[in-house]
Amino acid sequence: MNIHKSYYETLYSRPVVALSGYCAKYDLPDSLYAYLAYGGTTGSAKDALAEGMLALATEKGLLQPGQTVIECSSGSFAVALAVACAHSRHPLMLCMPATVPLERQQMLTKFGAQIVLSNYVYGRRGVEQRAQEAVEQTGGYFLNYFDNDLNAEFHRRVTGPNIAKATGGALDAVVAGVGSGGTITGVGEYIKAWYPDVKVVAVEPYESQAIGGGYIGRHNIPGLGAGFVPENYNPYIVDAVMAVPSHTANVTAREVLETDAIPASPSAGAVLTAAHQLMAEHPDLKRVVCVFAGQVLYE
Repeated sequence: MNIHKSYYETLYSRPVVALSGYCAKYDLPDSLYAYLAYGGTTGSAKDALAEGMLALATEKGLLQPGQTVIECSSGSFAVALAVACAHSRHPLMLCMPATVPLERQQMLTKFGAQIVLSNYVYGRRGVEQRAQEAVEQTGGYFLNYFDNDLNAEFHRRVTGPNIAKATGGALDAVVAGVGSGGTITGVGEYIKAWYPDVKVVAVEPYESQAIGGGYIGRHNIPGLGAGFVPENYNPYIVDAVMAVPSHTANVTAREVLETDAIPASPSAGAVLTAAHQLMAEHPDLKRVVCVFAGQVLYE
């Protein structure tokens, strides 16, 4: 019998698939692959990450049974974390700006989270300060996934090894988007440790180039481009940073659905666009893996 002990186990072992249709359309080497990191409640890589970070924090003695988890988030990671906390029986306190729509707050409350609002005038700094105050008041554990090495550690233990195992290390480059910085850092550090010649390429929105040191503005690629350089981000293992416009990312995401039946999110579309450009500019890079961190659900 091959029965998983938990649904999360299925999220820890994601497949690498060949993008044969996309390669045929653009006459690319038939060795462009996608690691499908998504799944779970949010249809993104954050479901496995949230549960994985809780497990790692417990393993290291940072999080005690029944201890409150505190986080600054209102997006997909907040949803993923709410589900993971309910599964592991940890109360969850989410700190967020008062500008977060009431419907979003109510939805997260239904998932079991306690909402703590911060004055929007102080932005991200104000939310983090409110989280620190909550830690002092409750004795909770501040997960802080933008600035916590457990984020990268999850990808060093899971995503990087999965990619290496699936490809046998026969790689020229790995391309991943930068949101919280954990994926590119964890995967990059693992791959570089075993295969130092493999290129690691980071992707961010063209409209918000915090990593590349360019203009920072609004964009339309959820999951990428936080508007600042995350503390998790390790620039020393990144060989190149590529910027992709929001419109192009969305077009490519739809395109890979048509060519390979993969319901890629805009962030995955951005990563694939960058990989395509990389292979076009560097013909010697023939075996490339894209990390697809999200999907779009169609009904």
